[in-house]
Amino acid sequence: MAERLVIVSDMWGAKKGLWITSYLGYLQQYYDITFYDSQQLANIDLKINTEENIHNEFVNGGIDTAASHLSKRESEPCHYLAFSTGGTIVWKAAQLGLPVKSLYLVSSTRIRKENERPDAPVTLVYGSNDVNRPSENWAKKVGVDFDIVPNFGHTLYSDEKIIQKVCLELLANVTHKVDKKKVV
Repeated sequence: MAERLVIVSDMWGAKKGLWITSYLGYLQQYYDITFYDSQQLANIDLKINTEENIHNEFVNGGIDTAASHLSKRESEPCHYLAFSTGGTIVWKAAQLGLPVKSLYLVSSTRIRKENERPDAPVTLVYGSNDVNRPSENWAKKVGVDFDIVPNFGHTLYSDEKIIQKVCLELLANVTHKVDKKKVV
């Protein structure tokens, strides 16, 4: 039986997430995948979908709502792959008791406001040009490491090179045959 992988979108959800199909294409033959649109988890339904409006909805209660909904929907331990705000949602849900085998979070900048790490293996990836990534002091305090990918910004997760890197690392967990040094 395939390992379960839950994927949680960035703040745009499925609306601007055509890149998510690349992740699904690489991973679906090795994982039993469940996808969550972060806006749906947070009960966000805006008339005007600007970046500022969506961001404000998440910051003003949406992240907590989504974390609560995710922790109620997922009761079995599994792996999580999440992007930006989705990573913050999963991090907070894990603190609420979400059973997690591992977290792979890409560009999850708001976790920098958290003081405790989830009780599971955590992989964090950020672009070197992402001005809102956590500091190295935060990482030491919380007890995590993160990879910095040179010359990428916040939305590095939508770039094909990064998609391949992330997928190869996740596939290495289930196939144990992928050489992580051959990416990016």
